[in-house]
Amino acid sequence: MFVSQMVFLIPHVILVFMKWMEPTSAVSSAGKISRKLKPNLKEVLTMNRRMRTYYYALLGAIGGLVGSQVSNLLGLSFSPNLYLSSLLVGGLIGLSVGLFIGLTEGALTRNPVQALKSGLFSGLLGLAAGAIGLPLSEFLFQSVGAGIVGRALGLAVFGMLIGLAEGVIGRTQVWKGMLGGFIGGAIGGLLLELVRVQFGADLATGKTVGLVLLGACVGAFISLIAVLLSRAWLEVKSGKLKGTEFMLDKFMTKGFPSVAIGSSPLKAEIVLPDPDISPQHAMLTGDGMSFNLKDMSLSGTFINNRKIERVQLADGQKIRMGNTEMVYHERR
Repeated sequence: MFVSQMVFLIPHVILVFMKWMEPTSAVSSAGKISRKLKPNLKEVLTMNRRMRTYYYALLGAIGGLVGSQVSNLLGLSFSPNLYLSSLLVGGLIGLSVGLFIGLTEGALTRNPVQALKSGLFSGLLGLAAGAIGLPLSEFLFQSVGAGIVGRALGLAVFGMLIGLAEGVIGRTQVWKGMLGGFIGGAIGGLLLELVRVQFGADLATGKTVGLVLLGACVGAFISLIAVLLSRAWLEVKSGKLKGTEFMLDKFMTKGFPSVAIGSSPLKAEIVLPDPDISPQHAMLTGDGMSFNLKDMSLSGTFINNRKIERVQLADGQKIRMGNTEMVYHERR
């Protein structure tokens, strides 16, 4: 079971984390393997809002798989002390799921600084989430008699805290991340318990499969809720990130600090790998309903082919910086 899971997941992981680099033979080899698998990865390589959910589910599943296998190797999974075991295993699994989900946003937009920052923060909060959520689910399951519902509620707390981390570090509003994580944790908790019952005496396999499903559900719903409720995003139409969509909801809030668009991951939150774009090319400022875009470069920023200094963005406008073209989308 473990081998078959890894055969499916590894080629996808290689493609995800090599995306911020130039194409190499490693990417080519991984692509040849994973083209035999579904979904079609020629389409998946684009970080649009639809494929974002796929990536989050995939990386969440990997986090669950890694966490379960490491806990088994360390002998933590079946300790006589149920709550101590739950705390240790939950923390380890939360760390793994949070780390992989946190890495996703930066990795898919070729921003290693963002990936490292998001991964570390989400991993640490995931550690706390797992250490709280898994013992809580065991308490409800064992003591209160809440059954499978108790397990789901406990793991919903786990997912909610993972979503909190993504909301703080990522580009979605915190409450959307928490809502998605809560729903994903609850559904994943139900599936985990059903799988454990299905596998019966084979506890190790049932636990592994259940935790993979839990991680996938948490990741998928964190992304899905953010996508379904998104109000504004930038779609890249040309360049190395063609097809990528940057969600802007978090930055639209009135009073929120301006967000920089540029080519340097150290000076910009939205990073576009284009040598003709300044390290800090333009600034986006939200007013609660829409965005103002201010040019900060020497080469200029163009809206519908007209050079601007400062403008209020409207849905469907085309933005050009350097050799990169984008379209601003807004949903009221």
